[in-house]
Amino acid sequence: MKIDLTDTTAGEINKALVQGRRAIGTPAVGMVLTLVIVTDEENAYDALRAANEASREHPSRTLVVIKRVSRTPRDRTTSRLDAEVRVGADAGTGETVVLRLYGEVADHADSVVLPLLLPDAPVVVWWPVNAPLEPAKDPLGALAQRRVTDTYAAEQPVRELSARAEAYTPGDTDLSWTRITPWRSMLAAALDQVICEVKAVEVEGEEFNPSCELLAMWLADRLDVPVKRSLSSGPGLTAVRMDTDCGPIVLDRADGSLATLSIEGQPARAVALKRRETAELIAEELRRLDPDDTYASALRYGVQRLNSVPEQLPAAEPAAGPEPVAEAAKAPAKKAAAKTAKKAPARKAAAK
Repeated sequence: MKIDLTDTTAGEINKALVQGRRAIGTPAVGMVLTLVIVTDEENAYDALRAANEASREHPSRTLVVIKRVSRTPRDRTTSRLDAEVRVGADAGTGETVVLRLYGEVADHADSVVLPLLLPDAPVVVWWPVNAPLEPAKDPLGALAQRRVTDTYAAEQPVRELSARAEAYTPGDTDLSWTRITPWRSMLAAALDQVICEVKAVEVEGEEFNPSCELLAMWLADRLDVPVKRSLSSGPGLTAVRMDTDCGPIVLDRADGSLATLSIEGQPARAVALKRRETAELIAEELRRLDPDDTYASALRYGVQRLNSVPEQLPAAEPAAGPEPVAEAAKAPAKKAAAKTAKKAPARKAAAK
């Protein structure tokens, strides 16, 4: 059931929701959260379809906020709120309200959304595209316990990761991080099968793919070993190779669907590692609403790695500048020289 409202208010929208529930014979509200999708007209359909599929697992009230661009001076001075209320089969297992904001009201979207939030229920805000650099300081992001972005949709994904690390607030997450959950699970399971020490890692994948960078950051953070980032034609992540003192461990996925796990001394096995749709990704993020400390740790470690090891960056996205990088590279050498100078007298004394 669909109810169209033109030049309306939040109060009228709430009344339309109650009217729609009564019309389809389900007056009881059994939704577990409010999902706010902030997008544009072009991407609204795909985002809403993914949210409707995810609502089968997480019944929710979905609020789609679309800020319409004013094309004439008259439109800029005219504030209007149009809404489309969907209940029943048109809204998955929850309720959907599509909000189109015109004029000055577009600058106060939080005031429109606030009266429509479910009482005593968590709030999740998702930006499929054009996410703010500091989601927690965004007026809509401030209403949420969980803020979901996607650096893959950014023009410069690797630099976007650095900006996300600087502005990170507990509750922030990224669908680029969610995409590598199966990879992290498979690699952790592979290491559980052997008793050996990892010496070095190589992550192979597409250029400018933030998921590849995040996986490399996570491995470097957790294993405390050198991680090499190599490029391939994709799709997405294609391989991870771990050099251990017991032999190599390789997880290779060349076709984006089926991967091969090879462990020294064991037969190679095929594992399902397909690329997942957006609906699966957003459903996974809605399963947990607490801060993701693992993501935060990997993200912060990645900023240091990108700034101090510029040769691992794609050529089109260099480090901030040559002078700071040069100084950063010289610093470890100076410390090593200082340690060697301090140890030399002790070695001579021991020789005597």
